[in-house]
Amino acid sequence: MSQPQTEAYNLLRAALTLFQKSPAQLAAEELQQVRVQASNELKLENRVLNSPEAATVVITEQEVQAAFLEIRGRYEAESDFLADLEQNQLDESHLRAALHRQCKVNTVLDVVGSRAPTISEVEIGIYYHVHAEQFKKPEMREAWHIFISINPDYPENTREMALQRIQELGVRLQKKPYKFADLAMQHSECPTSLQGGILGKVPRGKLYPEIDAVLFTLKEGEISGVVESEIGFHLVLCKHIHKPETLSLAKATPKIRQLMGDRAKRTCQRAWLAGLGKDTDERH
Repeated sequence: MSQPQTEAYNLLRAALTLFQKSPAQLAAEELQQVRVQASNELKLENRVLNSPEAATVVITEQEVQAAFLEIRGRYEAESDFLADLEQNQLDESHLRAALHRQCKVNTVLDVVGSRAPTISEVEIGIYYHVHAEQFKKPEMREAWHIFISINPDYPENTREMALQRIQELGVRLQKKPYKFADLAMQHSECPTSLQGGILGKVPRGKLYPEIDAVLFTLKEGEISGVVESEIGFHLVLCKHIHKPETLSLAKATPKIRQLMGDRAKRTCQRAWLAGLGKDTDERH
């Protein structure tokens, strides 16, 4: 792959990473920022690919094909895919070459990262106790609601009519609480009506304050009286209560090991890349 196509691919990748746009869509200042990013990435990749570790890495056609198909899958039509490549001074062969290069860089970094020391049980235990708050799950409640809005522009949604409508629904639910989802689908003016009024599993402070205050006083399966928020009236169902819990060290260990392992790999990779830079500086 020639240098211009390599630069074109890096420019495209940097533009998508920084701004989720192609280079042609960028403003002048954005394009300049992308050019700097792409240039720095290219220099870094060149150092990686010129390292002794890169000489031992072999990238298979299957790896390149998987990366290619992942990008191709973002487009509905082949013509759109090819047009986008052409707009960015690339074609399919150039893209495959760029993906081969990118796969090789990533694999070299993976090889270097694998040299990071194994995380010990002692280190995991220390992390668990130092970051204890991370492993505490607050009380959560599965909340459903029926919502009637207040909007004086519509006769059925004046404050008086909205209150009357929600109160009538409340009376019906007192007799047949199992009809909550059906009544939500028929009468609720919230998009959640399509799912029977499900708001989801929420902690304290997630919903409107008025709803939140009522929800966390309800028993499991209990339906509230009429609740007024800044947007209208609600009937709230506490479908299920998930009690607060603290994740045990045993259950937290896989997550901690992954977190600390990834951090150790990145540290190892940064040190290795810094060493490459020093070697390059010394040669020049």
